[in-house]
Amino acid sequence: MFKNLNTGAIGIRDISLTETIELAAATGFAGIDFNIREAAALVTAHGINYVSDLFDRHNVLPGQWGLPVAWNQERWQEDLAELPRLAALGATLGCTRTATWCPSWSDSRDFAENYQWHIARYRPIAEILADHGCSLGIEFLGPQHLWASHPYRFISSMGEMLALAHDLGTGNVGLLLDAYHLYTAGDPVDALDTLTPGDVIVVHINDAPAGIARQSQADLVRCLPLETGVIDLPTFMRKLAALNYGGPVTTEPFSARLNAVAAENPVAAAREVSEAMDRLWRLSDL
Repeated sequence: MFKNLNTGAIGIRDISLTETIELAAATGFAGIDFNIREAAALVTAHGINYVSDLFDRHNVLPGQWGLPVAWNQERWQEDLAELPRLAALGATLGCTRTATWCPSWSDSRDFAENYQWHIARYRPIAEILADHGCSLGIEFLGPQHLWASHPYRFISSMGEMLALAHDLGTGNVGLLLDAYHLYTAGDPVDALDTLTPGDVIVVHINDAPAGIARQSQADLVRCLPLETGVIDLPTFMRKLAALNYGGPVTTEPFSARLNAVAAENPVAAAREVSEAMDRLWRLSDL
């Protein structure tokens, strides 16, 4: 596994693919999240070698690309029609991981109906990705406040998401596994012992604010790795290593303080995140 940078997750806005690659290289990241549509536009303008060289020249990996299908919106079939071209590009760039998230609530469908609705939306996406050797990670959302105010709860734990991935039946769907969502869902870190290598597609690591009960933690208020020690991230990382997970590990802290730093000095913000991840790597004996 490798340190991966998502600039938007740490408050860095309006930055191009080229600038993101340069920032990652300058601040000690091995890979980046990127927009596959932006990469495709660069290929159209300059050719595939131009984009490949951007990564190679800076020794930065394409970690994962956000799923370019708005599967829960009306335009989803239009996006789906473009997915074969974009998935082929991801594979050509050596990046076969993409990911999305799944709401943990519904205002109109009970659990069983919503489950089948999500199967119908995710399966054609997964089939296209499989055709191009790509895998899909789906993120479950753990915080209780996200579903508690809605009529129907939906998937909000690791086991439920793994069941959905299995029921899709395409063999290339697993978890976008976020340590914060694992913790807020009430899943113990030892639950990772039940996973197989193919179950984990993408990983996010965050700590949780101190002094707040697990069931009261808010989705968009998190901390840098090891900032509070509320989440046992060293054990989390060691269990991923035992699975031989070889993909990107990204910090997504949604920190107002860090966002303020990023607005003034993006390099300083990226370096702070990189150094926090380095400390976690050392403490985890990785």
